[in-house]
Amino acid sequence: MKLARRRPGASWRWRAGWHGQARSVPSPNVGVRPVGVAIDLAVVHSISLPPGRYGSDAIERLFTNRLDPQAHPAFAEVAGLQVSAHFVIRRDGALLQFVALQGRAWHAGVSHWKGRDNCNDHSIGIELEGLEGRRFAAAQYRALAQLLRQLGRVLPLREVVGHEHVAPGRKRDPGPGFDASRLRRRLRGSGLVLAWMTPK
Repeated sequence: MKLARRRPGASWRWRAGWHGQARSVPSPNVGVRPVGVAIDLAVVHSISLPPGRYGSDAIERLFTNRLDPQAHPAFAEVAGLQVSAHFVIRRDGALLQFVALQGRAWHAGVSHWKGRDNCNDHSIGIELEGLEGRRFAAAQYRALAQLLRQLGRVLPLREVVGHEHVAPGRKRDPGPGFDASRLRRRLRGSGLVLAWMTPK
């Protein structure tokens, strides 16, 4: 997969699929995308480890297969999972990147969107640090909108969906605490369509 040609003034933002201002934490949980696939979907998730607690390095440890199942009772059931996302946005808006854009992160699982299965093949996974159904921080909306606009400069992104949209009944994140109208205002003029505003 080739990234689109960079626009003038955007050269500092991406380096071989890595965001120039994100903290890079490469994950081993990555695959190869199908040949010729267009990365046209962004999937928004929510995650916090332990649930409802923020600011630890547990998410990084989970995505790099280093989470100690003995460190907290909530870690026992997830420590053995091999999962990842392209990005994590912390509560303060700080950006972490685990997988290069051209890599296939393991974030959506069994999924389907508008006639296509296996959304990992053609999507970018973005995790918001937060508890499913709870509210997210203002800094996260700013960082998410900025990231989506920057992604749109190098990828043919068309839609932004929640994990709940591509895996209904199985996943419910980011949930009702996610203010899609707030993100929509910040993305005005970007050309991106939010699943929260349109029928599936």
